[in-house]
Amino acid sequence: MRLIQCIHQGSPCAALVESTEQVRLLDADTYTLARRAIAAGHSLAEAVENAVTSTRLDYIQLVDDKRLLPPLTHPDPAHCLVTGTGLTHLGSADTRSAMHAKTQVREDELTDSMRMFKLGVEGGKPQHGEPGAQPEWFYKGDGDCVVAPEADIPVPQFAQDAGEEPELAGLYIIGDDGLPWRVGYAIGNEFSDHVTERFNYLWLAHSKLRSCSFGPELWVGSLPAHLGGISRVVRGNETLWEKPFLTGEANMAHSLDNLEHHHFKYAGFRRPGDVHVHFFGTATLSFADDVRTREGDRFEISLAAFGRPLRNTLRFEVNSTLIDVKPL
Repeated sequence: MRLIQCIHQGSPCAALVESTEQVRLLDADTYTLARRAIAAGHSLAEAVENAVTSTRLDYIQLVDDKRLLPPLTHPDPAHCLVTGTGLTHLGSADTRSAMHAKTQVREDELTDSMRMFKLGVEGGKPQHGEPGAQPEWFYKGDGDCVVAPEADIPVPQFAQDAGEEPELAGLYIIGDDGLPWRVGYAIGNEFSDHVTERFNYLWLAHSKLRSCSFGPELWVGSLPAHLGGISRVVRGNETLWEKPFLTGEANMAHSLDNLEHHHFKYAGFRRPGDVHVHFFGTATLSFADDVRTREGDRFEISLAAFGRPLRNTLRFEVNSTLIDVKPL
Protein backbone atom coordinates (compact mmCIF):
# COMPACT_ATOMS: atom_id res chain seq x y z
CA MET A 1 0.00 0.00 0.00
CA ARG A 2 1.25 3.47 -0.92
CA LEU A 3 -0.17 6.85 0.07
CA ILE A 4 0.40 10.45 -0.92
CA GLN A 5 -0.66 13.76 0.57
CA CYS A 6 -1.95 16.63 -1.52
CA ILE A 7 -3.82 19.89 -1.25
CA HIS A 8 -7.51 19.26 -1.91
CA GLN A 9 -10.02 22.07 -1.62
CA GLY A 10 -7.48 24.12 0.28
CA SER A 11 -6.55 21.53 2.91
CA PRO A 12 -4.02 18.68 3.26
CA CYS A 13 -5.56 15.32 2.47
CA ALA A 14 -4.18 11.81 2.10
CA ALA A 15 -4.91 9.65 -0.91
CA LEU A 16 -4.40 5.99 -1.80
CA VAL A 17 -2.26 5.41 -4.90
CA GLU A 18 -4.23 3.21 -7.31
CA SER A 19 -2.05 3.66 -10.40
CA THR A 20 0.52 6.00 -11.92
CA GLU A 21 -2.39 8.13 -13.18
CA GLN A 22 -4.95 7.94 -10.38
CA VAL A 23 -5.26 8.27 -6.60
CA ARG A 24 -8.29 7.77 -4.37
CA LEU A 25 -9.00 10.44 -1.79
CA LEU A 26 -9.15 9.57 1.92
CA ASP A 27 -11.20 11.49 4.46
CA ALA A 28 -8.24 12.93 6.41
CA ASP A 29 -4.54 13.72 6.24
CA THR A 30 -1.89 11.10 7.06
CA TYR A 31 -1.21 12.47 10.54
CA THR A 32 -4.88 12.20 11.49
CA LEU A 33 -5.18 8.71 10.01
CA ALA A 34 -2.13 7.51 11.94
CA ARG A 35 -3.46 8.98 15.18
CA ARG A 36 -6.79 7.23 14.57
CA ALA A 37 -5.02 3.92 14.02
CA ILE A 38 -3.01 4.24 17.24
CA ALA A 39 -6.10 5.18 19.28
CA ALA A 40 -8.15 2.29 17.87
CA GLY A 41 -5.36 -0.28 18.11
CA HIS A 42 -5.50 -0.83 14.35
CA SER A 43 -2.82 -0.90 11.67
CA LEU A 44 -2.50 2.11 9.40
CA ALA A 45 -3.66 -0.08 6.50
CA GLU A 46 -6.92 -0.75 8.36
CA ALA A 47 -7.37 2.93 9.09
CA VAL A 48 -6.86 3.68 5.39
CA GLU A 49 -9.45 1.10 4.36
CA ASN A 50 -11.97 2.74 6.69
CA ALA A 51 -11.18 6.22 5.34
CA VAL A 52 -11.56 5.59 1.59
CA THR A 53 -13.96 7.92 -0.22
CA SER A 54 -15.49 7.65 -3.67
CA THR A 55 -13.48 10.62 -4.98
CA ARG A 56 -10.68 9.87 -7.42
CA LEU A 57 -8.07 12.45 -8.47
CA ASP A 58 -5.79 12.72 -11.50
CA TYR A 59 -2.30 12.00 -10.13
CA ILE A 60 -0.53 13.68 -13.05
CA GLN A 61 -2.65 16.80 -12.63
CA LEU A 62 -1.72 16.98 -8.94
CA VAL A 63 1.94 16.89 -9.98
CA ASP A 64 1.52 19.50 -12.71
CA ASP A 65 -0.40 21.81 -10.37
CA LYS A 66 2.27 21.38 -7.64
CA ARG A 67 -0.37 20.23 -5.16
CA LEU A 68 1.74 17.38 -3.76
CA LEU A 69 2.82 17.55 -0.13
CA PRO A 70 5.29 15.43 1.83
CA PRO A 71 3.43 12.19 2.65
CA LEU A 72 3.49 12.91 6.41
CA THR A 73 3.33 16.36 7.99
CA HIS A 74 2.49 17.81 11.40
CA PRO A 75 -0.03 20.67 11.65
CA ASP A 76 2.70 22.62 13.51
CA PRO A 77 6.09 22.32 11.73
CA ALA A 78 7.88 22.93 15.05
CA HIS A 79 6.63 19.51 16.15
CA CYS A 80 8.27 17.70 13.24
CA LEU A 81 11.91 16.77 13.90
CA VAL A 82 14.13 15.93 10.92
CA THR A 83 17.27 13.93 11.68
CA GLY A 84 19.51 11.35 10.07
CA THR A 85 22.33 8.89 10.37
CA GLY A 86 25.34 8.15 8.20
CA LEU A 87 28.04 5.56 7.50
CA THR A 88 25.30 2.93 7.55
CA HIS A 89 25.45 1.45 4.03
CA LEU A 90 27.76 -1.17 2.58
CA GLY A 91 27.01 0.01 -0.96
CA SER A 92 27.86 -2.09 -4.00
CA ALA A 93 30.08 -5.18 -3.82
CA ASP A 94 33.08 -3.19 -5.08
CA THR A 95 32.53 -0.42 -2.55
CA ARG A 96 32.10 -2.97 0.21
CA SER A 97 35.41 -4.66 -0.67
CA ALA A 98 37.19 -1.32 -0.74
CA MET A 99 35.76 -0.34 2.63
CA HIS A 100 36.75 -3.64 4.21
CA ALA A 101 40.25 -3.32 2.78
CA LYS A 102 40.63 0.10 4.36
CA THR A 103 39.76 -1.31 7.77
CA GLN A 104 42.65 -3.78 7.64
CA VAL A 105 45.01 -1.35 9.35
CA ARG A 106 45.93 -0.71 12.96
CA GLU A 107 43.11 0.70 15.06
CA ASP A 108 45.08 3.89 15.79
CA GLU A 109 45.48 4.50 12.03
CA LEU A 110 41.74 4.51 11.28
CA THR A 111 40.03 7.83 10.55
CA ASP A 112 37.01 8.67 12.68
CA SER A 113 34.77 7.87 9.70
CA MET A 114 36.34 4.46 9.10
CA ARG A 115 36.23 3.65 12.81
CA MET A 116 32.52 4.47 12.85
CA PHE A 117 31.92 2.37 9.75
CA LYS A 118 33.86 -0.55 11.26
CA LEU A 119 31.76 -0.36 14.44
CA GLY A 120 28.63 -0.71 12.32
CA VAL A 121 29.96 -3.64 10.29
CA GLU A 122 30.95 -5.48 13.47
CA GLY A 123 28.01 -4.59 15.71
CA GLY A 124 25.24 -2.83 13.79
CA LYS A 125 22.98 -5.88 13.53
CA PRO A 126 22.65 -7.24 17.07
CA GLN A 127 20.52 -10.14 18.26
CA HIS A 128 16.83 -9.28 18.59
CA GLY A 129 16.17 -7.38 21.81
CA GLU A 130 19.75 -6.21 22.25
CA PRO A 131 21.24 -2.79 21.40
CA GLY A 132 23.91 -2.70 18.74
CA ALA A 133 26.65 -0.27 17.82
CA GLN A 134 25.72 3.39 18.06
CA PRO A 135 25.70 5.07 14.63
CA GLU A 136 26.57 8.57 13.51
CA TRP A 137 23.63 10.93 14.12
CA PHE A 138 22.79 14.47 13.03
CA TYR A 139 20.01 17.04 13.15
CA LYS A 140 18.66 18.79 10.06
CA GLY A 141 15.89 20.98 11.41
CA ASP A 142 12.17 21.01 12.08
CA GLY A 143 9.33 20.72 9.58
CA ASP A 144 10.19 24.08 8.04
CA CYS A 145 13.29 22.56 6.42
CA VAL A 146 11.17 20.10 4.43
CA VAL A 147 10.17 21.03 0.89
CA ALA A 148 7.42 19.19 -0.96
CA PRO A 149 8.04 16.81 -3.85
CA GLU A 150 8.29 18.75 -7.14
CA ALA A 151 9.09 21.97 -5.20
CA ASP A 152 12.37 23.91 -5.39
CA ILE A 153 15.12 23.16 -2.87
CA PRO A 154 16.61 26.48 -1.69
CA VAL A 155 20.39 26.78 -1.43
CA PRO A 156 21.51 29.48 1.05
CA GLN A 157 23.94 32.08 -0.23
CA PHE A 158 26.63 30.97 2.24
CA ALA A 159 26.54 27.33 1.06
CA GLN A 160 29.63 25.95 -0.67
CA ASP A 161 27.89 22.96 -2.24
CA ALA A 162 24.38 21.74 -3.04
CA GLY A 163 24.45 17.97 -3.32
CA GLU A 164 21.78 15.28 -3.28
CA GLU A 165 21.81 12.28 -0.95
CA PRO A 166 19.41 9.54 -2.15
CA GLU A 167 18.15 7.74 0.92
CA LEU A 168 15.43 5.78 2.59
CA ALA A 169 13.56 7.81 5.22
CA GLY A 170 11.55 6.46 8.13
CA LEU A 171 8.43 8.40 9.13
CA TYR A 172 7.13 8.22 12.72
CA ILE A 173 4.52 9.54 15.13
CA ILE A 174 4.86 9.51 18.92
CA GLY A 175 1.76 8.14 20.63
CA ASP A 176 0.07 9.76 23.61
CA ASP A 177 1.87 7.21 25.80
CA GLY A 178 5.28 8.32 24.54
CA LEU A 179 5.84 5.25 22.34
CA PRO A 180 7.15 5.79 18.79
CA TRP A 181 5.07 4.33 15.96
CA ARG A 182 6.47 3.83 12.47
CA VAL A 183 3.98 5.18 9.93
CA GLY A 184 6.02 3.96 6.96
CA TYR A 185 8.93 4.75 4.68
CA ALA A 186 9.58 7.14 1.81
CA ILE A 187 12.24 8.02 -0.73
CA GLY A 188 14.35 10.83 0.70
CA ASN A 189 16.77 13.45 -0.56
CA GLU A 190 18.71 14.39 2.56
CA PHE A 191 20.59 17.15 0.64
CA SER A 192 23.84 18.40 2.15
CA ASP A 193 26.83 20.70 1.71
CA HIS A 194 29.67 18.26 1.07
CA VAL A 195 32.38 20.90 0.60
CA THR A 196 31.68 22.24 4.08
CA GLU A 197 31.64 18.72 5.54
CA ARG A 198 34.91 17.65 3.91
CA PHE A 199 36.82 20.76 4.96
CA ASN A 200 36.58 19.62 8.56
CA TYR A 201 34.45 16.79 9.93
CA LEU A 202 33.58 18.97 12.92
CA TRP A 203 31.56 21.03 10.43
CA LEU A 204 29.31 18.06 9.65
CA ALA A 205 26.58 19.63 11.79
CA HIS A 206 26.75 22.85 9.73
CA SER A 207 26.68 20.92 6.45
CA LYS A 208 23.43 19.17 7.40
CA LEU A 209 21.46 22.31 8.30
CA ARG A 210 19.91 22.52 4.85
CA SER A 211 16.52 21.84 3.31
CA CYS A 212 15.49 18.33 2.34
CA SER A 213 12.63 16.47 0.70
CA PHE A 214 10.93 13.10 0.94
CA GLY A 215 8.10 11.31 -0.83
CA PRO A 216 6.01 11.70 -2.81
CA GLU A 217 4.72 8.27 -1.79
CA LEU A 218 4.56 6.65 1.64
CA TRP A 219 5.24 2.92 1.77
CA VAL A 220 2.94 1.28 4.33
CA GLY A 221 3.87 -2.16 5.68
CA SER A 222 6.92 -4.40 5.82
CA LEU A 223 9.92 -3.19 3.85
CA PRO A 224 11.80 -5.43 1.37
CA ALA A 225 15.32 -6.24 2.60
CA HIS A 226 16.83 -5.27 -0.76
CA LEU A 227 15.92 -2.07 -2.58
CA GLY A 228 17.61 -0.79 -5.72
CA GLY A 229 17.10 2.65 -7.17
CA ILE A 230 18.47 5.30 -9.52
CA SER A 231 19.73 8.77 -8.61
CA ARG A 232 19.98 11.40 -11.36
CA VAL A 233 21.01 15.00 -11.78
CA VAL A 234 19.25 16.53 -14.80
CA ARG A 235 20.48 19.77 -16.37
CA GLY A 236 18.15 21.26 -18.94
CA ASN A 237 16.86 18.36 -21.00
CA GLU A 238 19.89 16.13 -20.46
CA THR A 239 20.95 13.76 -17.72
CA LEU A 240 24.18 15.20 -16.32
CA TRP A 241 24.85 12.29 -13.95
CA GLU A 242 23.13 9.00 -13.18
CA LYS A 243 24.01 6.14 -10.87
CA PRO A 244 22.23 3.19 -9.24
CA PHE A 245 22.06 3.02 -5.46
CA LEU A 246 21.21 0.28 -3.00
CA THR A 247 19.37 0.48 0.30
CA GLY A 248 17.35 -1.75 2.60
CA GLU A 249 18.78 -3.87 5.41
CA ALA A 250 20.49 -6.34 3.05
CA ASN A 251 22.73 -3.47 1.92
CA MET A 252 23.31 -1.89 5.31
CA ALA A 253 25.78 -2.40 8.14
CA HIS A 254 23.04 -1.59 10.66
CA SER A 255 19.58 -3.01 11.12
CA LEU A 256 16.76 -0.49 10.93
CA ASP A 257 15.71 -1.57 14.43
CA ASN A 258 19.14 -0.60 15.74
CA LEU A 259 19.09 2.80 14.04
CA GLU A 260 15.59 3.48 15.38
CA HIS A 261 16.60 2.45 18.91
CA HIS A 262 19.57 4.81 18.98
CA HIS A 263 17.36 7.70 17.89
CA PHE A 264 14.35 7.12 20.10
CA LYS A 265 16.31 6.09 23.20
CA TYR A 266 16.45 9.81 24.06
CA ALA A 267 13.35 10.80 26.04
CA GLY A 268 13.24 14.19 24.32
CA PHE A 269 12.49 12.41 21.05
CA ARG A 270 9.45 10.66 22.50
CA ARG A 271 7.23 13.69 23.06
CA PRO A 272 3.59 12.71 22.51
CA GLY A 273 2.14 13.88 19.21
CA ASP A 274 5.43 14.74 17.52
CA VAL A 275 6.36 13.62 14.01
CA HIS A 276 9.87 12.38 13.22
CA VAL A 277 11.56 12.04 9.84
CA HIS A 278 14.77 10.01 10.07
CA PHE A 279 17.10 9.55 7.08
CA PHE A 280 18.96 6.22 7.00
CA GLY A 281 22.06 7.16 5.00
CA THR A 282 23.45 6.50 1.52
CA ALA A 283 26.50 5.19 -0.31
CA THR A 284 25.95 7.13 -3.56
CA LEU A 285 26.67 10.82 -4.22
CA SER A 286 27.18 12.79 -7.43
CA PHE A 287 29.65 14.93 -5.46
CA ALA A 288 31.93 11.89 -5.14
CA ASP A 289 32.10 11.84 -8.96
CA ASP A 290 33.11 15.53 -9.08
CA VAL A 291 29.68 16.79 -10.13
CA ARG A 292 29.07 20.39 -9.10
CA THR A 293 25.43 21.45 -9.28
CA ARG A 294 24.06 24.83 -10.30
CA GLU A 295 20.84 26.83 -10.55
CA GLY A 296 18.02 24.92 -12.23
CA ASP A 297 19.53 21.43 -11.91
CA ARG A 298 16.92 18.84 -11.00
CA PHE A 299 17.39 15.86 -8.70
CA GLU A 300 15.43 12.73 -9.56
CA ILE A 301 15.55 9.83 -7.09
CA SER A 302 13.60 6.65 -7.75
CA LEU A 303 13.00 3.32 -6.07
CA ALA A 304 10.74 1.16 -8.24
CA ALA A 305 8.85 -0.26 -5.25
CA PHE A 306 8.00 3.27 -4.07
CA GLY A 307 6.18 4.45 -7.19
CA ARG A 308 6.71 7.95 -8.46
CA PRO A 309 10.26 9.41 -8.27
CA LEU A 310 11.14 12.22 -5.88
CA ARG A 311 11.99 15.30 -7.96
CA ASN A 312 13.24 18.70 -6.83
CA THR A 313 14.90 21.60 -8.64
CA LEU A 314 17.72 23.70 -7.17
CA ARG A 315 17.13 27.38 -6.49
CA PHE A 316 20.17 29.36 -5.33
CA GLU A 317 19.51 32.29 -3.03
CA VAL A 318 21.49 35.40 -3.98
CA ASN A 319 21.07 37.63 -0.95
CA SER A 320 22.69 37.12 2.42
CA THR A 321 22.29 39.29 5.48
CA LEU A 322 24.71 39.44 8.39
CA ILE A 323 22.68 38.44 11.45
CA ASP A 324 22.95 41.24 13.97
CA VAL A 325 21.73 40.15 17.39
CA LYS A 326 20.17 43.00 19.35
CA PRO A 327 20.71 43.37 23.10
CA LEU A 328 17.64 43.72 25.33
